[in-house]
Amino acid sequence: MSRVRQLAGGGRAVEVAPERVAGWFDRFAASHGGAARTAVQARRVEVHAADGASASVDVPFGPLPPPHGEQPGLAVRTLVEHLNRPRRIGLVLVRLGAHSVGISYDGKVEQSATDRHLVHGRNKAGGWSQQRFARRREGQSRRSLDAAADAVVRLLLPLRDRLDAVVLGGDKHALESLRADTRLAELLARAEDRVLDVPEPRRAVLDDAARRAIAVEIEVRGADQV
Repeated sequence: MSRVRQLAGGGRAVEVAPERVAGWFDRFAASHGGAARTAVQARRVEVHAADGASASVDVPFGPLPPPHGEQPGLAVRTLVEHLNRPRRIGLVLVRLGAHSVGISYDGKVEQSATDRHLVHGRNKAGGWSQQRFARRREGQSRRSLDAAADAVVRLLLPLRDRLDAVVLGGDKHALESLRADTRLAELLARAEDRVLDVPEPRRAVLDDAARRAIAVEIEVRGADQV
């Protein structure tokens, strides 16, 4: 089942697997009186339907090759071919207390490293007890994030030249901590803009993320978003 999220200001974003993108746009056009025009740019494709609805994709994994510009009707062949090209992707999923790092090819995990680390929750007590708890939790958090960074160093850095892309997932603050690690700065600078929203990382979550990493979000706006 496709993941759907609501967009700020109206509309929805639908996550679509590469092999389903062509059929999805065909159905979108049919539901909205046909496709009037398609604007193809290096980093974005927008399909405008006859009834005013639109469906847009931010292009992942590098720019689309030319020609670019506006074309009549539905013109997503270049996008579909781009999305269906097999890619080897470095995956970094991190939430405080757990991480899962992997390398996937064409949506399937080839190598992985997953671990959990104890990080206590908030302490409701006050005074010195609360301060000691806060220091202990800070230490636990740091060890958890250091372990995640070390896993990325071990698994991804040796193969960085073979990776077509890097996709991140998890908690924003945990990921920012990894970005601050000088060992990972160059690798994580290559990461795709889209960050996957994932639960506590474990191997099953990594397998799902490998499939989602090669999917795209299509933003649908207008004409009741049928």
